[in-house]
Amino acid sequence: MPEGDTVYRTAARLQAALSGKTLTRSDFRVPRYATVDLSGTEVVGTVAYGKHILTRLPEHTMHTHLMMDGEWQVYARGARWRKPAFRARLILETADVQAVGFDLGIVEVLPRDRESDAIGHLGPDLLGPLWDPDPAAANLARDPARPIGLALLDQRVLAGIGNVYRSELCFLRGVHPGASVADAGDPAAWVDLAHRLLVANRDRAVRVTTGDRRPGRNLWVYGRAGQPCRRCGTIVVSGSLGASTDPERVFYRCPSCQPGLPAQH
Repeated sequence: MPEGDTVYRTAARLQAALSGKTLTRSDFRVPRYATVDLSGTEVVGTVAYGKHILTRLPEHTMHTHLMMDGEWQVYARGARWRKPAFRARLILETADVQAVGFDLGIVEVLPRDRESDAIGHLGPDLLGPLWDPDPAAANLARDPARPIGLALLDQRVLAGIGNVYRSELCFLRGVHPGASVADAGDPAAWVDLAHRLLVANRDRAVRVTTGDRRPGRNLWVYGRAGQPCRRCGTIVVSGSLGASTDPERVFYRCPSCQPGLPAQH
């Protein structure tokens, strides 16, 4: 699933392509909004909040979410799409560009004053202009018995972390993803590191957590099961938290750099 940095760049791309321009066509290819026509309306702007994208018009907001496979692509008007038309869920066209949302997991139109219906349940946005670490740390600390690896993925705690950052954060903090929040260390330190990692990567096409931008050297443990840890050489393993069939529960860790869970008493 695209994470906060990817969504941030997507929103910035839509902002550059559409902001201040008048829609000449809107095509919602989802049943609920199939008859909605926003042509003739000026696009005020597009912003990201966590993994959500809000494209604002004077009276309405188009709320989209990429989920696992979604993607927004921008084309010069009349250019050939790089994906098949049947995968398009929303098309926004101006005099010179087309923005096409493929495989979008969520497409909805809301009144501008009801954006909270879409994002009001979310925790602080790690890449938001009003970022405040204190409520994010308080949210993380609120359930001390919860595994840190599940708490980090909960968008109600803080918005923007997905499975890649979850695994990388746990490695950098030297903590097993299954360790409780109470045993995982200072919540403020987790929040600070998460914020710094996403800010460092928000303008990069290739995510880097190791500091090494060479191909194949950019991540510590994510996706590297069976390969040696870059720090100590121990073989990286994968595991799951909760339902093993859910790919969002799969984590990667180094057994040496991230010791096992503490004994239960």
